[in-house]
Amino acid sequence: MAEKIQGQDVVAAMRRACDAVLAQQDYLTSLDQALGDGDMGVTMGKLAHALMDYTEASKIDDLGKFLLGAGMAANRAAPSTMGTLTATALMRMGKVLKGKSELDADDLVAMFQAADTGIQERGKAKPGDKTIVDALHPASEAFAEAVAGGKSLTEAGADALQAAQAGLESVTPLRSKIGRASWVGERTIGKIDPGCAVFVTMLTAVLQS
Repeated sequence: MAEKIQGQDVVAAMRRACDAVLAQQDYLTSLDQALGDGDMGVTMGKLAHALMDYTEASKIDDLGKFLLGAGMAANRAAPSTMGTLTATALMRMGKVLKGKSELDADDLVAMFQAADTGIQERGKAKPGDKTIVDALHPASEAFAEAVAGGKSLTEAGADALQAAQAGLESVTPLRSKIGRASWVGERTIGKIDPGCAVFVTMLTAVLQS
């Protein structure tokens, strides 16, 4: 697969994800109010604004450094659970891309996997706990499988998004097991997990090139 992703493509994708999150702030807040403390929209708004500012002021000649810096900007902007997880994902992706000025399909697979592993480790969550992992992990696996099967990046992205949405839907009937949402207990059953919703929102935007 000869497709290449350039630095400006990464920046554009990040900005699309930020725009999408800002447009969905009220929706994300409503989801979080049903499961947690209701600050998801505010937190993601702070992250989005910080990352938009970061993209305007940062060089993209080394995509590893660019993503590491984005992770640090996210951590400064919103030192909350989702802020920390987002920062962890960005910094883990940055580490696997150190020195890269453009990306191929294998780099994107490595990014996905690094983000997935980082969030699971930092959040101490696993598939089935009803967290962002339940959208991210199947998306990462589907993307890797599609790339290994020789599919285009567009096709692999579509497979990842489908898997993320299916993951969200698969845990909606479940009870939340991690974080503040776990305190709500049975009232989380049948409710959409805000973390899954955030990831599906961002991935949808990233794939709109």
